[in-house]
Amino acid sequence: MVFLVLLIVNLWAFTLFGLDKRAAEQGNRRVSERFLLTLSFLGGSIGALLASQLFRHKTKKQPFRTLLIAALPINICYALLFSYLVVSG
Repeated sequence: MVFLVLLIVNLWAFTLFGLDKRAAEQGNRRVSERFLLTLSFLGGSIGALLASQLFRHKTKKQPFRTLLIAALPINICYALLFSYLVVSG
């Protein structure tokens, strides 16, 4: 169940990064950086990092990039903690 939630959050983050990149190119309304980072810290860091690289979106913007990278080890800790809780009952 936990991994399904993480999969959904990562797909959501990936999709939003792609949509934000398209909006930036077309001059349309953007997804806020705060929301993108929040989603990344809530479990979507892998999807966010993959989308950032694939779409070449926000790869040089600081401190956004540093915060995005910092979300990854936190997400790994979430996954390990939840896995431990599920296994230990």
